[in-house]
Amino acid sequence: MKKIAVVTGGSKGIGLAIVETLIAKHFEVFNLDITASDSGQFMPCDVSDVSQVERCIKQIVSQTGRIDCLVSNAGIHVSANIENTSEEEFDRIFALNVKGAYAAIKASLPTMKQQSSGSIILISSDQALIAKHNSFAYNLSKAALASIAKTTALDYAAFNIRANAVCPGTIETPLYHNAIDKYCARSGADKAKVHQEEAALQPLGRLGQPQEVANLVAFLASDEASFITGSLQVIDGGYTAQ
Repeated sequence: MKKIAVVTGGSKGIGLAIVETLIAKHFEVFNLDITASDSGQFMPCDVSDVSQVERCIKQIVSQTGRIDCLVSNAGIHVSANIENTSEEEFDRIFALNVKGAYAAIKASLPTMKQQSSGSIILISSDQALIAKHNSFAYNLSKAALASIAKTTALDYAAFNIRANAVCPGTIETPLYHNAIDKYCARSGADKAKVHQEEAALQPLGRLGQPQEVANLVAFLASDEASFITGSLQVIDGGYTAQ
């Protein structure tokens, strides 16, 4: 019998790599996203809307009877310091990055408790450990996800439910390219040069790839990681070790 995985924001970037990797590991994967995808069983869902998340999780449990793994990946990035972050932007990033995780975890926990097992994986960031310039709201939201992983790990360990946060550094995704494009549009910088400079900032001399993050997620979802909970798993090419 296949294990059941739910991935939020699984239609592109790291999320898509996670969906495809879990499928390769013989999971049946449900992808909750606003963007349609052919990978996994796509369920249209705005994860910032708690009622939509609850409805999707209820449908999955009704169909499969269980949830073995939840990957909370959906997120957006805003590049701004605190003065340049509008109230609307602040609310939007927290609604998706943090409330979306809250909604998915809360909706999945009753089933995981009933089956006495489950792996919850939050896609946080190296910004849960360090600060970066012009990243006020995004940095704050990713630190919140790390906190959710740790508190959930403690609160549900008695049910054999594990919770961990994966903290990627600079990964070459559509989100990354979008951020670079916006920076170049504002500054007039050359994208190829900016890309090279970003790679040079990493001790390993390159950007991470979505598949590398997906491999770590698949490990945390597996029984091989059965004694790992409440951890922040950094995957950043050595950036935060500097």
